[in-house]
Amino acid sequence: MVNPWAGEVEIMLDGEPHRAKLTLGALAELEAAIGENGGMIALVERFDQNRFSSGDVLALIVAGLRGGGWEGDAARLRCVEIGGGPLAAAAKAAELLARAFSVPGEDGA
Repeated sequence: MVNPWAGEVEIMLDGEPHRAKLTLGALAELEAAIGENGGMIALVERFDQNRFSSGDVLALIVAGLRGGGWEGDAARLRCVEIGGGPLAAAAKAAELLARAFSVPGEDGA
């Protein structure tokens, strides 16, 4: 079970629940992965404006899962089924961003 008050999001991989969280280390890893696409501010803006790419979603999900203790990488994530499919993955990525950069209770989470 995840704790939304701690910024955690549950993501199903091949039918198994996993905890995802954008820790400081996960955020640093995410910044390194998306650096060529304008950095963290640009990523948040793309999600705010619904202009994100599948690469943005993948990078966020990988970073969040790794922040939650998962030891996989983007190559591994490409080979698993994310519960709910691509739309659910995008929603989970947006939820990770919202929980990482908001005060608990502020965003309704």
